Amino acid sequence: MGMFDQIKEAMAMRKESKRIQAEISKISYTHQNAGISVTMSGDFTVTAFKVTEEALEEVKAGNTARFETMTKTVLNAAINRIKQESQQVMQRMMKDGDGPFSK
Repeated sequence: MGMFDQIKEAMAMRKESKRIQAEISKISYTHQNAGISVTMSGDFTVTAFKVTEEALEEVKAGNTARFETMTKTVLNAAINRIKQESQQVMQRMMKDGDGPFSK
């Protein structure tokens, strides 16, 4: 493979990678549990975070450890879902596409 072909292939791979990233960035997932809700986008940015009065009662009652555990659980569930959906998008686009990754 000549140098020009390598450059062309590298550019095609970069274009395909950007196309996949653009598709992943459209992902949005909301997880809700125990009065805590988090919405996360495909790049793992938290776009919304809500806490109900019910969940805050734990903090008011002095049970901050339980509130922290509930918050971690909701965040981790959202992260895991975004990972799964991102992988599905990549697999689908690499299989369906006719770019350099589909070979």
